[in-house]
Amino acid sequence: MLASDPLDVPLTRLNARTAKALGKLGLTTSGDLLRHYPRRYAEPGTLTDMASLRVGEHVTVVAEVVRTSLRPTGQGRGLLQSTITDGRSRIELTFFASHVKKLEWRQGQLRPGRRGLFTGEVSVYRDTLQLMHPECRLFGGDDDAQDEDEALVEAGRPIPVYPAVAGFESWKIAQAVRTVLDPLREEEVPDPVPPHLRERDALPTLVEALRLVHVPHDEADWQRGRARLRYEEALVLQAELARRRARVAREEAVARPPLTGGLLDAFDARLPFTLTTGQRTVGDEVAGELAAPRPMQRLLQGEVGSGKTVVALRAMLQVVDAGGQAALLAPTEVLAAQHARTLRGLLGDLAEGGFLGGAALATRVALLTGSLPTAARRAAMLDAASGAAGIVVGTHALLSQDVQFADLGLVVVDEQHRFGVEQRDALRAKAGRTPHTLVMTATPIPRTVAMTVFGDLETSVLSEVPAGRQGITTHAVPADNPRWTDRTWQRVREEVDGGGRAYVVCPRIDGDAPAGDAADEDGTDLVLEADPTVGSPDPGARRPLRAVLDVAAELRAREDLAGVGIGVLHGRLSPEEKDRAFAAFASGEAPVLVSTTVVEVGVDVPDATVMVVLDADRFGISQLHQLRGRVGRGTRPGLCLLVSAAQPGTDAHARLETLAATTDGFELAALDLELRHEGDVLGAAQHGRGSSLRLLRVTRDADVIARARTDARALVEQDPDLGGWPALQGAIEASLAGEREEFLDRA
Repeated sequence: MLASDPLDVPLTRLNARTAKALGKLGLTTSGDLLRHYPRRYAEPGTLTDMASLRVGEHVTVVAEVVRTSLRPTGQGRGLLQSTITDGRSRIELTFFASHVKKLEWRQGQLRPGRRGLFTGEVSVYRDTLQLMHPECRLFGGDDDAQDEDEALVEAGRPIPVYPAVAGFESWKIAQAVRTVLDPLREEEVPDPVPPHLRERDALPTLVEALRLVHVPHDEADWQRGRARLRYEEALVLQAELARRRARVAREEAVARPPLTGGLLDAFDARLPFTLTTGQRTVGDEVAGELAAPRPMQRLLQGEVGSGKTVVALRAMLQVVDAGGQAALLAPTEVLAAQHARTLRGLLGDLAEGGFLGGAALATRVALLTGSLPTAARRAAMLDAASGAAGIVVGTHALLSQDVQFADLGLVVVDEQHRFGVEQRDALRAKAGRTPHTLVMTATPIPRTVAMTVFGDLETSVLSEVPAGRQGITTHAVPADNPRWTDRTWQRVREEVDGGGRAYVVCPRIDGDAPAGDAADEDGTDLVLEADPTVGSPDPGARRPLRAVLDVAAELRAREDLAGVGIGVLHGRLSPEEKDRAFAAFASGEAPVLVSTTVVEVGVDVPDATVMVVLDADRFGISQLHQLRGRVGRGTRPGLCLLVSAAQPGTDAHARLETLAATTDGFELAALDLELRHEGDVLGAAQHGRGSSLRLLRVTRDADVIARARTDARALVEQDPDLGGWPALQGAIEASLAGEREEFLDRA
């Protein structure tokens, strides 16, 4: 922000006590306060429905006083009780004081028939809901400093109700907002939306919009103000994405055209299956962009099992044919090792360059992870630096300063949402010129999210599943029904006896960690809104999450799994232990694998036919869809059993029922976006922050996002660095500065 910007004034200059209270909401400047928009609006003439109030909520209600009584309680103390109503429901207001006389003014204020705003935390006493010592702001009356006409006008306005904290209620926030907002002048406040765009759509200025949302005369006012601010959010985001895209388009890349008779042709000739139409179409798009002297920036998304790895491998081989190298960045060691095995298996002797038995055209596939033995690490680094390895697969270890490439031409990033912008750029920086980039995600992304998060990438979608893949049947299993859970393990035994494999996924590694921990040791983010006490007769109890080590021990003791090898896999194991566990599972030595979500993406065992997810209600829809995609990848159908204590009628139960009803990943992703906060989807919640989006909702505002995208691209085409729009530049820097920028690179 500009130094003279009045929205950048610290709140401490206004009032230290107020600033401290607002700081609990993350508000430190006048701009933060003015961007703290009302969550809803109360109409003084339309009493608020109180039927939905819940114990423990910090609420603001609009209601009418029914009756008020004041009485002593002994030792000179006083108790004031007042009943308020919204016309249907009632709630008690309770006030205590050291002396009755100290409550007489409140008794006079709360006369029957008066209406007002009442703010406090809902509690219960003798089966009656109450607000203890609530803040009261009455409409009109003799305690109002305004004259009667002004009071009537004020009482007729929508009342902004703000997200608040205990001790600093909504109406106090409103007062603080007015203190900052009222003195503002149009010419003092930079407006991020250029004048010609405001004029085209008849949008209010920034200052006007802020007044419309904070001090509206009617509903039309705050609706108009919100619409302008929503568009501004979309424009700021899309302008930064367009600027990034333009910046990359100005860079030079080494063209990597296809080579007739090269590795790619040899690989295609050996493929034991026919590429799907989608794989060929996307492959042609990628091949054309790799052949151009401008960096490819493409997002490849697709259904589970749609064949993204083959598309990526063909792109990598085209680059190798053209004399370059490709790096595949994976989020976990398990997935990186799986990718290396898969690529070597697909290539056969084409991956044995320089070795006895290797094909004449062969290259090498090197694997580089942080916990490799020293000798293996040195060998992999040498292969990468010398160019002997045309393909280098690795985890964050690839980002190390001592890892060098002979000629890095293509960066493939798998599961982009696990990596931040700095990590991706650190790998790209290892190339002499800007390398081509292919971002893959196995989580289908709704169009609005793709526009919002990946606006700087071209998008390709694989929706077909290769021929021969069987369907997957999904069932929700009630965890509190012993007959159903017994049948779950019987089905596992039946599949194992038939030559299948079974995954059993748990949210935690062991049972010693606190039950309230919302993430396992492998970094899996669990769904916090799922009620951890669901299914428990004691509302105060916390249902412990199932843990890998405990469940493995339980299964080994079950008679219906007697003689069945049971392995474990989780993030605490060494690479060698992980490899042994996975090899035993794939070979059938230990056909049941109890694991954390390290098997969520990329892991491919064709014989796997059963996926059992324990505490399934604690995982998100997209994550469950990914886990389900680990089975049914061979010639036999898959079975997914979601074991959960979620009760019918809860959101958690609805998620599982929806998952059981459809295997359409794009439909599920759209639903997931509806159910979860935007911050989760955009990745902000992974770092404990809220979404950078305040009013914009990617599920609802597709038209706003599309319009802003078009406008932003036009601005950047006219002025690539947006130097002519300093207020827009400042808004980008303010809203996407520092760590917040990472959410642009997460899906």
